[in-house]
Order: sequence, then C-alpha cells, then structure tokens
Amino acid sequence: MTAREFRLPDLGEGLTESELVEWHVAPGDIVTLNQTIADVETAKAIVQLPSPVAGRVIELLAEPGSTVAVGAPIVRFEVEGAAGETSRDSAPAAEAADELAADRSEPAEAPVRNAVLVGYGPSVESGRRPQRKQRTFANRGPAKQRPVSSGHAIALAAPPVRKLAHELGVDLATLQGTGENGMIVRADVTRAAEGGTGAAVADSARAGEVRTPIRGVRKATAAAMVQSAFTAPHVTEFLTVDVTRSLQLVQRLTEAGQRSSLLGLVSKAVCMAIARTPSLNSRWDDTTNEIVQFESVNLGIAVATERGLMVPHIPAADRRTLPELTEAIAELASAARAGELAPSQLSGSTFTITNIGVFGVDAGTPILNPGEAGILAMGAVRRRPWEHEGELALREIMTLSLSFDHRLVDGEQGARLLTDVGALLSDPASALAMV
Repeated sequence: MTAREFRLPDLGEGLTESELVEWHVAPGDIVTLNQTIADVETAKAIVQLPSPVAGRVIELLAEPGSTVAVGAPIVRFEVEGAAGETSRDSAPAAEAADELAADRSEPAEAPVRNAVLVGYGPSVESGRRPQRKQRTFANRGPAKQRPVSSGHAIALAAPPVRKLAHELGVDLATLQGTGENGMIVRADVTRAAEGGTGAAVADSARAGEVRTPIRGVRKATAAAMVQSAFTAPHVTEFLTVDVTRSLQLVQRLTEAGQRSSLLGLVSKAVCMAIARTPSLNSRWDDTTNEIVQFESVNLGIAVATERGLMVPHIPAADRRTLPELTEAIAELASAARAGELAPSQLSGSTFTITNIGVFGVDAGTPILNPGEAGILAMGAVRRRPWEHEGELALREIMTLSLSFDHRLVDGEQGARLLTDVGALLSDPASALAMV
C-alpha cells in the first residue's frame, strides 16, 4: 500500500486560495474514484471535489472553515501501490482549469466529459454516488481530536455542526463537546456564539462585537468594487419612466401561458438599446491601450444570495426572445442562491442589470463590474400621480439609474441608451420602430 497526498487543485478561475466548507469523508472511510470528498468555496461558487483515487482516507489536513492555498495538501489516502506511482497528486493544474471552466449547462447530446478535476479519471459507470462508510466513535475516547500537519486539531463534530460554527464564526477547536464521546453538538456552538462557556473571542474584540472573517464571495466582491471605483471614472444618469404598459404586457403574456417578468422585459429593452449604442457593450484594455467592443451582449444579472452578491450572466442575451430571457434569468437566480453556478457562468459578462427595486429602493448609483462599460439599476415600481394623455392619472412609475465608464461612454451616448430603454418600457410597441 502507498500513501498518497492530495493537494488543492487550481479550480480554473485564476484564484490562489479557496475555503474548505465541509468534508464528506472522515479518516478511515473507504472512497471510490470520483466520490465527492469535500465542498470548497471559491470567490465565485461552491465546488465539489471528487476523490482522485480509490482507497482509504488516512488523514484530513484542513479544517472546515479554513482558507487553503492552491497546491496545499488537504487529505492523505492509502492506495494500492503501482509501478512509477508518486506519493503526491501532481497532475498539471491546467487540466483542472480546462475541465472546471466548462459550462455545466451543456446539451444532453454533448460528448461525456470523463474528468472533472486534476487526475480524477473516468466517471463512475453506475451513475450513483458511492455510499459513505458509517462513522463510529466508540473507540476514540472522550473529546478525542486528530492532529493535523498545520499544528491545529480537527474537532469531533458532524458536518452540519461544522457548517453552523462557520456561519456563526465559532472556532470548533476551542470548544469542549457535550455530546456522546465528546462530540460537539449544535447547542455547544450556539452557546459559544452567544458568549457562553467555550466561546472563542479575539483578543482585539470588544464587548458587543461580532467579527466575521472576510472570505469567499464577500472578499472577491469587495476587491472588485474597490478596483472598479478607483479605476473607471463613473458617471450616473437617472430617468423616471411610466411602466404601466410594460406591466400590462407582462400580465397578458403570463395569462397567455408565456413566462414573462418586468426584469425580463428590461433585459430585452437593454439588449435592443445596446444595438443602437454599442459603446455601452465594450471594455477598456490598459494592457494594449485599446477599446474592445463585444459582438454580442453577455448580460449579467445581479443576484443577492446568502453568500453575497453574485453576477452570473446570460451568453448572447441579445439573440434571445423575451420568454427565453425570462427563463434564463429565473434559472440563473435559482442556481446562484443554491450555490450551483459553474465558474464559467460568473465571468465574461459585458453589461449588467441590478434590480434594487425588490428591496424597496427607488434609485441609486450602481458601481460597474470591472471590465464593463455600463450597469443599469431598476428602482421600485410605485403607483404615483403622472401625466397621461394630457391628464393626471395614477400610473406605475419606476426610476432607472445608469452608471457608465466615462472613458468609454460619453454623456450623450449614456443618455441615448437610457432614453431608448425608457421609451421601450413606456410603450413596448415602440420596439417595432427600433427593429
């Protein structure tokens, strides 16, 4: 038998680290090739790591909730020895990048991909997830912990308890478990989070403070927003429009059995307006001192999730019908909130829409996603007195906020796109004049 060390692979996003969310195996477990052994969170998505080998888990080298550098060892396996085999998983990281960057939404008839990450080999033919070996703790003794190479210890706690501790910012290594055989249970974690016995309090923390590590999506979002705010000269323009007819159109389409939404309608209007003002679908390339204009609109849709703000995109949104756009938006939002987006879905957008109206906000100054020329914010729809056909009437009113990179877009071009979108929403039939 040979001991084999598995290192965190390059997940194909150009990132240098990931957070280990949860282990799906324990020391002593027998694993099969491609069995999911852990969940890791990158700046963009939660990714399941399959086992690169078939064998027995010897030791877990990373604690759930910890940040692990790419290339750092995370688990050791015992496998059957083979001629020429090394003790480490040393397959090229580039293979991982190519495989993981593939879009998960490939058509069913597309060729089956055999590998999913570095050195993982062919998929399991049965199609079933291998059964985990049942864990037993009878011989481990009270509150026994297994040391790891980093000098820390892996506390005895079930994955759901580890996840709760991570969410509450509680260090499991500081707790004394009150469960059977010293197991840390939910009550131990919640008591620690509330400041009871066993709570881990940072030396610099003051009474009444709650400290949360800056990781994952929040960390990446903060870095991107700072980069954008201090790189691209932002300008924001506002337009308040009567969207009564748009809402009536959405209702008619829904009653006719076609999936529709106001966000879908705004998305379609944006794509049509960009065709008339293509400078809003471009980026500034400092490395080549060029302006790059995109042929199609990869429309980013901002989605608020428990992990933070995510912006998956719809490729070639300008070539999709209104029902197709509405369906794609719903699918992206659902996948984002479930943490099931592929990394490729979270990069490559060329223009973004954010719906701040769902939070009851009328208007704002959205910050550009790095590498994009514009972002449109939809405000809340409110029933207000408004001039309509020469008379005062109660109408459905919404404010649009457009931020753009003034290096790429002049004020006139920004105003043109904004008024085009406004015209389409005020009177959807005006789209016939823009074709």
